[in-house]
Amino acid sequence: MKNKTVMLLAGAALALTAGISGAQAAGDAAKGEKVFKKCKACHTLEAGDKHKTGPNLHGMFTRPAGKADGYKYTDGLAEADFNWDDESLDKWLANPKKFIKKTKMVLKLKKEDDRANVIAYLKEATK
Repeated sequence: MKNKTVMLLAGAALALTAGISGAQAAGDAAKGEKVFKKCKACHTLEAGDKHKTGPNLHGMFTRPAGKADGYKYTDGLAEADFNWDDESLDKWLANPKKFIKKTKMVLKLKKEDDRANVIAYLKEATK
């Protein structure tokens, strides 16, 4: 009887983790690179690249949000008090204006898979 209970609990835990959000799910970086083409109009990725309308994203996962060297933030990100991680980036990409009220960013990625894929791509491309 104990073994059945343990198996049921393990199965329930596995089922719960299967329903995790896109931010926590492993994305596909190759697919994310394709989705990121929408973002290239405003962002660059390579170290030393110039800022565009939005900041260069190189090193974004190792610095606080709103703190890219040489980029003048004129929106709500200027006062941000967090570091980018999967969860915050997922919320940001889903609806930037809901996440940070006064932001210039307007692009939304409505599909969880697209967000998870872009996050996976950014983790590789911005190291």
